[in-house]
Amino acid sequence: MSNQQSKPTTTPAAEESNWLNLPVEVAASLLAITTVLIALGPLHLPPWAVFIGWAGTFAMGGPTPENLKRIWAVMPLGSVTAFLIVLSFQQAAKVLEGSAYVVAEMVILFCLNGAMISVARFSKALAFVPGMFFGFATYFATFYGGFGPDPLQPFAALVAAIAMNGLGPLYAWLNVKLAAPHGH
Repeated sequence: MSNQQSKPTTTPAAEESNWLNLPVEVAASLLAITTVLIALGPLHLPPWAVFIGWAGTFAMGGPTPENLKRIWAVMPLGSVTAFLIVLSFQQAAKVLEGSAYVVAEMVILFCLNGAMISVARFSKALAFVPGMFFGFATYFATFYGGFGPDPLQPFAALVAAIAMNGLGPLYAWLNVKLAAPHGH
């Protein structure tokens, strides 16, 4: 096989769809450095949440229109579920203590986590369960990690988690638009 035959080819239309044709490492790194600004005050948003959504988008096959719709729909569902868990834990802590509180946390987590996952059975649009857990984990890390404009306020953590996760798929899309097609 000649050298010419072994190289991947792209159509002129595919090359035109990429804005700058930068090496993928450069495009990704340029986008990554913008997350430094996200962490700055006064909002103190969780920059790592962008990377969760970004990586999750590529893990599901890349930023195709179908994948973007799927991941953008389920990450907030995961974050809202985690938000409801935190609120429920806070309420349980007001009336329970010790082992009764631990059992209550387990019941709350079991019920709300199960409800979140079961949504995938009933809605094709919400069937990407790993994406739910990207939002779920992001919310807990945002709230318990002290991120957001008001680190101890559950709703502020919810807004921060959803916003930053939502940027991740956008970054995945921009990464593709800025980078040269694979093989070039």
